[in-house]
Order: sequence, then C-alpha cells, then structure tokens
Amino acid sequence: MESNHDLTFSVDYANRSKTNGGKFQGWGTSLCWWANRIGDSQALSRESARLFYSLDGLGFNIMRYNIGGGDDPEHDHITRSDSEVPGWLYKNPNTGMFEYNYTADSRQLRVLKECYRAAGPDAYVEVFSNSPPYFMTESGCSSGAENAAKNNLKPKYYGNFGKYLATVSSHIEKKLNVKVSSVSPMNEPDTDYWHAFSEKQEGCHVDPGTDQSEIILETAAAFNAARLSAEIVASDETSTDKALYSYLAYSDEARKVIDRINTHTYGVDKIKELGALRKKKGFNLWMSETDSGETAGENAGEMGAALWISRKIISDINGLDPSAWVMWQVIGTYVSTGGFNGKKDAGMPDVTKGFWGAAVADLDLQTIYLTQKYYAIGQFTRFIRPGSTVILTGDDSVIAAYDPAKKTLTVVAVNTSKADRNAVFNLKGFKVAGDASVTRTSGSLGSGESWKELGVIHAESAGFRFTLIGNSVTTFVIEGVTPGK
Repeated sequence: MESNHDLTFSVDYANRSKTNGGKFQGWGTSLCWWANRIGDSQALSRESARLFYSLDGLGFNIMRYNIGGGDDPEHDHITRSDSEVPGWLYKNPNTGMFEYNYTADSRQLRVLKECYRAAGPDAYVEVFSNSPPYFMTESGCSSGAENAAKNNLKPKYYGNFGKYLATVSSHIEKKLNVKVSSVSPMNEPDTDYWHAFSEKQEGCHVDPGTDQSEIILETAAAFNAARLSAEIVASDETSTDKALYSYLAYSDEARKVIDRINTHTYGVDKIKELGALRKKKGFNLWMSETDSGETAGENAGEMGAALWISRKIISDINGLDPSAWVMWQVIGTYVSTGGFNGKKDAGMPDVTKGFWGAAVADLDLQTIYLTQKYYAIGQFTRFIRPGSTVILTGDDSVIAAYDPAKKTLTVVAVNTSKADRNAVFNLKGFKVAGDASVTRTSGSLGSGESWKELGVIHAESAGFRFTLIGNSVTTFVIEGVTPGK
C-alpha cells in the first residue's frame, strides 16, 4: 500500500497470542474498594453494573471480589472512606468464639451480584484477599505487620486462612448463585508496603518460596475439600520482576496446583522476561491489576489520562501476552458531603490532569460521572471480546484481535501527538471481504468525541489507511475476515 504517510503499523496473524490456547478471557476491575463504598445504594449498584459490565457500557466481564479480613473493631486508623472492607468472621461477645456473618459484606456483595448479572454468560468472578482476618495476624491488624517487610499471617493459621477463603467462596457460589471461577489468596505479598495501623486495609507480606508455596497448597486443599472447582492463582505481585522471582521460588508441589499466574504492572522492569517465561513454560497469565495518576499526549487536557491508560493497555498486552487485562478500581474517587463512617471523601478530581480510576461516584446526587479515560478504555473493551485471539504488534500505539466466531478483525490505534498523523495499517495473514467501521474518542467530554461512530472506510486484505487525529484513540472493526493468504 503506497501512500504519503507518517506512521506504518503492522498487524500479522502469525503474531497471534498462544496464551490460554489463544483465547482471550476478557477485561475487568477489582470491586474493592469502590463497591464497598457505593453498595449501600441500590441505584448506584445497578448503574455501575450497567456502565461497567453491560455492552451498553464498557462490557467488562471479570470481577475481582475482595474477601476482606476485617480489622480489629477497637482500631480506628483507616482513614479512607472505602477501604475498610468487612471480614466474614466476628467474635461472638457471648461465647468468645469467631462465627461467620454472611451479611457483613453486603455492600460489595450487592455490587457483585448486579455486575455478575450484567456481564451475562461471559461473567468471570475471581476472589482474592487483600488481608487475612486480623486475629490470624502477628500484628493483630489487617493493614499489615508492624515491620512491613515481615510476614503477618501466622504460620499456624495458613490452613485456617485457606478454609476461610473456601467457606466464603462456597457461600457466594451456592447461596448467591454466583460462580467463583478462581481464587488468589495473596495480594502483592513480596513487598514492604503494608504496615500495621496505616490509613488503608490492603496487604499482607508473605515471603516468596516456602511461605507462599504453603499458602497456595493450603488454599488448594481447602477448595478441594469444599468441592469447589475454582482455579488456584498466584501471586498477584506488584511488579513483573517480583512476579518472576516469586514464580521461580515456588516449590514443585505448589507449581503443580497453580492454574494461572497473576501479575500487576506497577513496575515493568522484567515484563519481557516474564512474558518469555510464560511462553517457555506455557502457563496462563493475567495482568490482574494496574492504574496510575499519570498522563500522556501533548497538551491533551481531558485526554491525558485517557491516552496514558490506552498506551498502558497496549504495552502490557504486547509485553506479557496475557489472556486478560484487569484494572485496579474503575471508580477511584467519591463526592459526598457526609463521607462514610466519619471518613471524608476526596471529591471530584481535576480530569484535565492525572487521576486514578475512570469514573467518579456522587453519593449525594446518586450518579456516576464518566471521563474520557472511561471512554478510552471502552475503545478496547467493547470491541475486543472474550474468545477473541489477540494479535501482538510490538508497537505500543496499536493492538489487534481476531474474533473467529464473528469473523471480525479489531484494530485499536493511539495517537499521542497533538498533530494529526496519516497512518497505513498493513495486514498480513488475513483475507478481507468487508469494510471497516470506525469509532473514536478524542477531545473533552463536553465538546469532543466519546465513542463517536465515524462511519465506514474501505479495507482490503493488504490493509487500510486512516488519518489519526491528534490525541485520540481510534478503533477499527473489519467485517468478513478469515485467516489466510
């Protein structure tokens, strides 16, 4: 395809993903802590499900449900309005025994059920744990050990902790009719972030090697005993280098029961090495958590955060070749005059700068504010669906996926320059018998484009051309595509 152009992108079917048999499992978000914050409201719970999990919205299908540890009721150090997730075990004042309270986490459960329903047949629930119950810990605090680099879960409770996760999962599955597909018992364990009496409830250090392996084995045994079919997942490390190190430190016995590796990508120093190890060993891999308050683009305004998350999605997928991509919290901040349980909310962020999350919940007005970051995410999630095969490009400005059921090829391209760029998309290994529909997000929420449908352009087996306007995310869906020369 000869033309005057600024950019050339290559989409080659030979570079298709082999992870999970080449089947992409989907997109999603953790429910903590935002579901714990908004779940008192039936209206907000339903609206969040529509906006994030239906195809009218982002079309997410993966829900990561946090089985909270619950903090000592005598503690009052957690200042965030959303992160004090209730535990399921409480001490009976009459007997002094710990008993299950199956309604304690009603807020997060309400959101879970609404999102599960909205996601439909592709719904996938992963339970995970930010912290074990406080009374199982060395510090007696669900925010971490007094020395954040030391283990907090007492070794004598490894088995009890596995049973705790299995008991909660069994209730969710058998009583709430929500299928639990996988369990991840540890969250960013090989870090020194989580310390006792901090402002949030988020972590529990677990040393790589013997301790992580034993927790994995105890969790697997507990789920097997409870006759739960959930996959066993490890270890949700904060960065690719720690994920790589923890994997190499697992015992042979632990590796035998692990069905998938999860990694967060707050650090990506070893992203290519972890991706290469995944390819060599053949294990399934998810990018299970990330976000940031960063921006990208040139004088991009409201598109700054949108362009950053777009480039992040592409670079994570190209680097790791995961079968799923899951963000941290889709709702990052809240607006309310009263706060929650005496804790104040941060209020509306400046959406022309970087911010965490992609939406804001207004508890006073019972509404959810969307951002261009939300719409940028949807440029991927609405069009690259579970069951598709991702096409790796090696270019952090473009990603593609082939849907064999629909015979469509989806290409998503990001332009972080303020100038328009004439682009050529070279296709290889495809036969094209239809044109491409185009959808774009750019500019501001009020006066720009948010999933604007731009009509149809001509596409052929060799490829197509398009002008990518400045600071934009553009999605092309080509119909009538089959692999082949």
